[in-house]
Amino acid sequence: SMVGSGILVSPGYAIRALESYPTLLMLWGIGGVLALCGALSVAELATAMPKAGGEYVYLREAYGALPAFLAGWTSFLIGFSAPLAVNAHLAATYLLSPSGLLTKENGAWLPSSVGACLILAMTVPNLLGHRQASWVQGLTTLVKLGLLGGIVVAGFAVGRGHLGHLAGGKPLTSLEPSVVLTQLFWVMIAYTGWNAASYLAGEVREPSRTLPRSLLLGTGLVTLLYLALNLVFAYALPVADATAIELEEVDRYAIFAVERLFGTGISHLFSISVGVALLATLSAYLATGPRIYFAMARDGLFPSAAGVVSPRSGLPVNAILAQSICAIVILFSGTFEHIFQYTAVGLSLFSMLFIAAVFVLRWRRPEMDRPFRTPGYPVVPALYLLVTLLMIWAGFREWPWQSAISLGSIVAGVPIYFVWTRLHRA
Repeated sequence: SMVGSGILVSPGYAIRALESYPTLLMLWGIGGVLALCGALSVAELATAMPKAGGEYVYLREAYGALPAFLAGWTSFLIGFSAPLAVNAHLAATYLLSPSGLLTKENGAWLPSSVGACLILAMTVPNLLGHRQASWVQGLTTLVKLGLLGGIVVAGFAVGRGHLGHLAGGKPLTSLEPSVVLTQLFWVMIAYTGWNAASYLAGEVREPSRTLPRSLLLGTGLVTLLYLALNLVFAYALPVADATAIELEEVDRYAIFAVERLFGTGISHLFSISVGVALLATLSAYLATGPRIYFAMARDGLFPSAAGVVSPRSGLPVNAILAQSICAIVILFSGTFEHIFQYTAVGLSLFSMLFIAAVFVLRWRRPEMDRPFRTPGYPVVPALYLLVTLLMIWAGFREWPWQSAISLGSIVAGVPIYFVWTRLHRA
């Protein structure tokens, strides 16, 4: 689930603001370190509480019912449904790009319409059962990773580029700190998913061994892949050409880079292949997110229908359907860039809360069995919290409207919680 739309579009948006490949690569390296800090921290929580539900479970144990409800509420709106919408939009864009159907007249509604169809198509195998969903997930993930890894190798081996593109551009000292920090949002949204294995903690064998290995190996390998892809994109496009891409076309940044490296024919093939490969990301979000709503429903903090498990497949089918519907609504609610910013700020706000749960639970429940303890504690989780706090400050300064809506979406869960709990008791 980590390797999705972020690595394809985030470099394009970030380079427009930074105008410097060295600064951009520095941010991707920082993003990898932060994701690793987060993975090390969440591995402690996941192995201590190997239950389906991820952050919802950790916040319930650390803070109580209301923060736990808000975690699930935020996951439903921002953590999974919004990224599902973003990835569906991009998958549709990449599938449609070679056809010439994307014009200024239909560029707003056509990718959203096709994206909605893709969400529905990927919902079906996730409703049928583990075997069917796992088969689709495995196949599309292999295609996606093979494709992106192949671009890196072929790009440097036979692509038409120049390493001199990496030099020059604006020096870091000439940029406003808030501008640099907001570009780190674009980077971190691409790393979203470093904690996804924890959502399945209640369904894996030997969680104390499997979860840390999955979280750490996955994060480390994705960091290397992201750095390599940013290098090959910079190898293909000079800074001046990258910043000259019109804002409406930045989500096709990777296509322009591949076209410069190999020509139009290969870029069309790449575009279609990426569109197909992004189906793996849609499937991953549909497989992990509903486990949170399932756990909440079992605790009486979400409609009981979300806790219903299909007797044939053993899966929370209603929770899966609810997330798909929410994602489709978000898909038609704004521009790609605004949905991206809304998602990034909201995810950062709540990631701070559940990473802080490591400190809270060490203090409140020192007797808890912790098969895996965060290395470098307390520096590792504290570093994640500090940098994320600075990012949120920058987000409200540079993107006040999108940040306010994201915060408002979270706060809206408070009255819903009190109404729901009162109705539930009645």
